[in-house]
Amino acid sequence: MALVDVIMCCLDSIRQISEHIEGAIVYLDAGCTESFQFLGAYPLLLELGAHAICSLENMSSLDMVVDWSPNSDLARKVVVFTSRLLSDAHRYVLRCLSMNQNLRHCTIFTSISEISHSAYPDSPLGPDAFREYESLLVQDYEDLLKRCKAKSEQSGESKVMENLTSEDEGWSQLTFGNEVSPLEVGSGGKDSYEDDPIGHTDDVGQKLVVSVHHYPLILCPFSPRVFVLPSEGSIAEAYLSTPHENSLSPGLPPLSTGSPPDSEDVLPGATLTAQFLYHLAAKMDLKMEIYSLGDLSKTVGKLLTDMSSLYDVGRRKRSAGLLLIDRTLDLLTPCSHGDSLIERIFSALPRRELTTSSGHMKGSQTQRKLGPVHLQRAPLDVQIPLTKFLCEEDSTTENFRLVDSIEAFLHGWNSSDFAFQTVELLNLSTKLHGEKSFHSESKLLNGSFVSAESFRGTPYLEAILDRRTKDGAILIRKWLQETLRRENVNVNVKIRPGFATKTELQPLIRALARIQSSFVRNKGIIQLAAATLYALDELHCTKWDGFISAEKMLNVSAGDTSQSLAAQISDLINKSSLVGSHGKKTGPMEPSQGLLSFQDVLLLTVYGYILAGENFPTSGSGSPFSWQEEHFMKEAIVDAVLENPGVEKLKFLSGLTEELEANFRKMKSEEAKEEPPTQSQIDDFDDDQWGNWGDEDADKNIKKEEAYGGMQLKLELRDRVDNLFKFLHKLSSTKRRNLPFREGTLGMESSFNDDPCSSKGLIYKLLTRVLGKHDIPGLEYHSSTVGRIFKSGFGRFGLGQAKPSLADQNVLLVFVIGGINGVEVREVQEALSESGRPDMELILGGTTFLTPNDLYDLLLGDSSYN
Repeated sequence: MALVDVIMCCLDSIRQISEHIEGAIVYLDAGCTESFQFLGAYPLLLELGAHAICSLENMSSLDMVVDWSPNSDLARKVVVFTSRLLSDAHRYVLRCLSMNQNLRHCTIFTSISEISHSAYPDSPLGPDAFREYESLLVQDYEDLLKRCKAKSEQSGESKVMENLTSEDEGWSQLTFGNEVSPLEVGSGGKDSYEDDPIGHTDDVGQKLVVSVHHYPLILCPFSPRVFVLPSEGSIAEAYLSTPHENSLSPGLPPLSTGSPPDSEDVLPGATLTAQFLYHLAAKMDLKMEIYSLGDLSKTVGKLLTDMSSLYDVGRRKRSAGLLLIDRTLDLLTPCSHGDSLIERIFSALPRRELTTSSGHMKGSQTQRKLGPVHLQRAPLDVQIPLTKFLCEEDSTTENFRLVDSIEAFLHGWNSSDFAFQTVELLNLSTKLHGEKSFHSESKLLNGSFVSAESFRGTPYLEAILDRRTKDGAILIRKWLQETLRRENVNVNVKIRPGFATKTELQPLIRALARIQSSFVRNKGIIQLAAATLYALDELHCTKWDGFISAEKMLNVSAGDTSQSLAAQISDLINKSSLVGSHGKKTGPMEPSQGLLSFQDVLLLTVYGYILAGENFPTSGSGSPFSWQEEHFMKEAIVDAVLENPGVEKLKFLSGLTEELEANFRKMKSEEAKEEPPTQSQIDDFDDDQWGNWGDEDADKNIKKEEAYGGMQLKLELRDRVDNLFKFLHKLSSTKRRNLPFREGTLGMESSFNDDPCSSKGLIYKLLTRVLGKHDIPGLEYHSSTVGRIFKSGFGRFGLGQAKPSLADQNVLLVFVIGGINGVEVREVQEALSESGRPDMELILGGTTFLTPNDLYDLLLGDSSYN
């Protein structure tokens, strides 16, 4: 029986639609671009006959002339892949059609199913969503052509189709009947067509054929058995909770209480997640036995069960277990800085800028009623700064720099005489570097991860995904050495056993990339090694190690008393205040310092409160600390904010930052005035200044007003801090809210490890118990319709259906609603190896890949309900 492989399943799905791709210009939106990049699907698309692969959001009229298939005719069809709802992608699709001449066919593949389109709140599309959208798109396109033709006739010129308007237009809800979407043709676009000799504007509308299909496998695989969803897709951006007393963030499930939801309305995130998992299982030919832990997971499990009952009766499929888990059941693991190389890399490297903003539904009824309906998640596409590590000191005519080659290509360099190409390239390089270049080097040579890149059949990402930092760095150094031997490249570097250092890795990377042909052949290992080198830089490494040390101290204190833990948190806050005030005086910190900022310490405060909730019983106020202990922490945060008023990404200070900064400047100016006067200032004091004494009363009144304003500001700040601590109380209440934690089944670490500094996450504990066939309170099994009939109807005759066990399955899919992190990938493998089930195929998936910074943004940043 074939092994379960998410990457191969996705690539096979692309091959199944090869007839659509052949001879077409392929457009990918931001989510699909992210997915296909991790898949390594671009070569496959070209192999299947695609003319070109272009960005849907950044389209150009030149896309149609970029033809990678030399033996083909002019492209007459377009294929669009989108990870968004059709209503969200409509503006871009319409602009894509307007910018490509002579089109006869437009095929759209969306990762959102037809049922999800009709069930989405305020969706303009009904049960037959795809057919409805096909007619709407043709109608809007024909209307656009008519308006263009009318404007061209009025101007008396051979005016052509231009770019659509600014990003603020065209996202409104689709309309029906004789009305069309409010999409206008802009007059300021830079890209335009020449006159169409075949009467393009007269008859394309009638000849254009549009077809919409469901393509569910838009995901980002880190390995054949680990995947997350694209960051800019509708599923990952959909809300997982609404503002409620048990909600923390729209990007996280609500805290689980075990009670049914207050309303029957299903969250968009739950519906889209259930549809995705159902179609993923169908593509992989799996019949799921569904289990759930957490309130939102139970909702998703019920939706999946209903879908499976409708469509899977009588179909022969391979049995598999599906375990759904709410992320909010364990916030401590993604909040901590664990020993994971891949997590360090994703935390340190810069990310690609978001292609679209969360406000792209501007003007829709959904936004006017409920606010923004899309959540911004950090892109998964990391930008590996290769230029930083590949720069060469000497550039000769025989070996010019790769960056210069790319720069010349982008500026349209061309030489028909090969003998002069090197000289011309160097001359152009001198010219480009002598003036401001259009493309900066840092952006020209950015690398990215591709799961398909491998070393002798071993995928790079899969090999380091579950590695600790030391082991992963040593493995990468070994790959570099073996690759250099294969390329017959000699490099004089002293390799010492033990941890791989920057002084060892950087010469190996440069030696392998010095020759351009070698760089292209070995780009996978070069990119991975450069990313590792960046993550192990002193600035990033020192701060990460500082987090680990602080978390260890908090763990030790949590094993002692609440007073000890509160004192540690207060001490960290006070130290961060000193760091901030020192930075104000001396300028930016040196990279070697690596000190924790106030924002970092707030994340540690969240970590400490979650620990306190797991270790100490709460008082009547709901806090795991006494009033006095918490008072000291509040005062420390108030003082830290007053000393660092410019702290960014703190939602609880929204609207107060400007006043805090003005107060800080006033305090500094008063301190400067209170400094003792110099002798020259005393000598300059003459009789004329005695006349100012009459203004004492006015000065006193001004000082009283300033004191009153400062007191009001401080009271407002205290109220904000009080609300912050109410939010922290909610975080600390996870244990007493959830049945598995209340009964001690999963909450007590002592049954697994006596060392509090090496605690395991919830997924590890859960899998250990599941594979050991132990009962878990709160774990719900969702039986199918047939199973419920056996249970209710035939149970009286002794024909009841036995509850299947997850441990009996050979395939197990664990999906965390809210996201996974790097440490959990390793712990899943550890739990599987310790279970004695080497035959089990385990797949780990999640809504997104969470780093501690991502969780900070969800809990305390712009994406928080705090």
